[in-house]
Amino acid sequence: MSSPSNRIRTGSRTSRARATRYTYHGTLQAVTRVAVFGGSFNPPHVGHVLAVAYVLSVHDVERLVLVPAYRHPFGKPLAPFDDRVRMCELAVGAIRHVEVSRVEENTDGLTLHTLEALRALHPDWAMRLVVGTDILLEADKWFRFDEVQKLAPLVVLGRKGVPHVDAPEAVLPEVSSTRVRELLAGRQWDALGPLVPRAVLEYVRARGLYA
Repeated sequence: MSSPSNRIRTGSRTSRARATRYTYHGTLQAVTRVAVFGGSFNPPHVGHVLAVAYVLSVHDVERLVLVPAYRHPFGKPLAPFDDRVRMCELAVGAIRHVEVSRVEENTDGLTLHTLEALRALHPDWAMRLVVGTDILLEADKWFRFDEVQKLAPLVVLGRKGVPHVDAPEAVLPEVSSTRVRELLAGRQWDALGPLVPRAVLEYVRARGLYA
């Protein structure tokens, strides 16, 4: 990705789309600027919650949609989909303009197809895709990544220790999902307190997840 034509298109604060209307079946329709944030959320932790708040605060979007993966792209075990959806709802319940989508239970999980499904459901959405710097390093492994970027230009969140020319400085704390699951398996609730939203921990304990 050394040539300008192949650079990751992340957008900027000065180059964001300013259009608020578009033509749909010959009629002017209002456009809603929506950030799409996908992941396993196994479970959702404070790093995810802070990322949601940061994107809504800093980027030119009106809403943010969390999209839990129905299955892991590499076949790794996940908590049941219904539980992860509910934990996402609990994690971001106090933040305005956020919703959780179940769209991936009806797709193959490929990001492009998920975005196409969201566009079909919400033709008035102008989407941006939220990703971490680590995703930029794996862009060549993605299915039709150029089309993903055209459909939903990237909002890149910097990650500590993962440098990339197209990534901003990391400003959010790094929370390891693997470490969170290890602590959950050991039922180390005191250590989990600063890492996982309280409502999510209460749900995990009530449901006996990650034991």
